[in-house]
Amino acid sequence: MYKYSQRSLKRLEGLHPKLKEFAMELIKVTPHDISITCGIRTAEEQNKLYQQGRTIPGKIITKCDGYKIKSKHQVKTDGLGYAFDIAVIINNKANWDKRIFKEVADSARELMKQYNIEWGGDWKNFSDYPHFQLILK
Repeated sequence: MYKYSQRSLKRLEGLHPKLKEFAMELIKVTPHDISITCGIRTAEEQNKLYQQGRTIPGKIITKCDGYKIKSKHQVKTDGLGYAFDIAVIINNKANWDKRIFKEVADSARELMKQYNIEWGGDWKNFSDYPHFQLILK
């Protein structure tokens, strides 16, 4: 059984309670160790990620600019964030292979239904394999 580091737990601070609860259950069912790489982001942090692949070298990783289009990582009017990202840890190193992320998500399918969580790897137009977000009805 895996356990989050203090750094990962700190990154869950400020997220919606249901999302935090999901994260705490996710670590119990995953076949691989995981760490939380991001919880809440500021508009500036989001915009810097948005610039990647546009004005900054690299691959495009988000469609949300942080201002006109806000990310679920950004605090909403209720003061909470609605998304977190993970890294999969294998042999003490982050592994970014989408098949490994799929194994983690597949192990949590029932949990995702229970907590109303969406995995970015399931998106049709833009895959975000490290991303999990709460969907409110």
